[in-house]
Amino acid sequence: MRNIHGIRRTLRTHKPNPLGEPTHPSISPPTSKALAALAAGVLALSLTACGGDDDGGDKGDTGNDGGNEATVQLPKLDGQKLEVAAVFTGPELDNFQKVLDEFEKRTGASVTFVPTGNNTSTFLGTKIEGGKPPDVAFLPQVGVLHQFAEKGWVKPLGSEAQAQLEKNFSDGWKDLGAYEGKQYGVYAKAANKSLVWYNTAAFEAAGITEEPKTWDEFLQTAQTLSDAGSPAVSVGGADGWTLTDWFENVYLSQAGPEKYDQLAKHEIKWTDPSVKEALTTLAELWGKDDLLAGGASGALQTDYIKSITKTFGGDTPAGMVFEGDFVAVTVNGDTDAKIGTDAKVFPFPAVGDDSPVVTGGDAAVALKDGEGAQALLTFLASTDAAEIWAAQGGFLSPNKEMDEGSYKDDVTREIAKALLAAGDDFRFDMSDQAPAAFGGTQGVGEWKDLQDFLKSPDDVAGAQKQLETDAAKAYGNG
Repeated sequence: MRNIHGIRRTLRTHKPNPLGEPTHPSISPPTSKALAALAAGVLALSLTACGGDDDGGDKGDTGNDGGNEATVQLPKLDGQKLEVAAVFTGPELDNFQKVLDEFEKRTGASVTFVPTGNNTSTFLGTKIEGGKPPDVAFLPQVGVLHQFAEKGWVKPLGSEAQAQLEKNFSDGWKDLGAYEGKQYGVYAKAANKSLVWYNTAAFEAAGITEEPKTWDEFLQTAQTLSDAGSPAVSVGGADGWTLTDWFENVYLSQAGPEKYDQLAKHEIKWTDPSVKEALTTLAELWGKDDLLAGGASGALQTDYIKSITKTFGGDTPAGMVFEGDFVAVTVNGDTDAKIGTDAKVFPFPAVGDDSPVVTGGDAAVALKDGEGAQALLTFLASTDAAEIWAAQGGFLSPNKEMDEGSYKDDVTREIAKALLAAGDDFRFDMSDQAPAAFGGTQGVGEWKDLQDFLKSPDDVAGAQKQLETDAAKAYGNG
């Protein structure tokens, strides 16, 4: 995630999480036709989206006061105090707060938000072991959800929340929130993590008229931007999770879904030739300082948020930045760029036969028993909450019954439609399926190993060796 894996942006130093090995989700392999349809849907975005806000952009700011009737009944919780923990900060938190405001208005409960920082599992684990867990938490990693369930730290969904889940979500998203036959999580927030956003003015200044469809065309586009005097690609390397997303997209497209699943479960080693091929491909970009905004050194000092503001603000903006649909939150909140006009998007380029489709998401779970926690999960699983959140922008929901007109802009709406059109044919973020000590902790494991590789992209063998060492230790099957 990483997240969306949820957006991991507040950097903190923690010791690696000591939790055990999770059981990983099993998702049916996507068909080439389904992936192609999803990629084609995203590819059409910049052609169909000509502006930012539209008529759907005003829905949800005041909950259901705009004439929509509530679709879910919630209990009266007057006087109850709840805590909700998540990685959200900045504009993303502001948007989520609108959902909590509506929940408070309907139930009479008082909800306090607690930021987890990047290392969600460590933060929550400490709270739980100290006897003071929040009532509800958003987990950006499937692996952590399974680890928590195995330890008995999360509570199964109640009947009302389960009913909303059954009504509004496909089997694939339900399965991601389940463990050993019990449903624990509601994937209230999803992400399409296979997108490249670009500055239209930079493209125009460089004379670029077509969006790249393949990796070779992407590198050529980056070189054209650089030759025209524009920083080509902005990389948020200070946040290691962004680098895992780069790897996963290259690997899925190049090695294919079967290999992707095997590596996600550590059934093949990181020393496998398929990993060597993917890292070698990444080095074609990461090894060329003239194609990276600030070079590799600058990328390693640029966090996720700054990688976006460097692309859509400043005197010499970069031409492109890779990350998920949630980039829109920062574009809307921290820049003057208008999505669909100044900021457009295309699918991650095809390295193999097809463009990859990597998804992420945040699962809401109850860490305490009680009517309040279950009521909030019920609300989060409803179309009411999804539509309020969608109206704020920078958000995707896997809720298949929500009104797509609620999305703030045409770009996000089309991304959401394409994601839903894929049904259960998707691949979930690989690092989010891993034990947190490998795939989800700042400064160690895959995050740190890929940062080291960005620093020295000529040492493919060394990177593979270190990745395998860290993976074997975390998975416990080395």
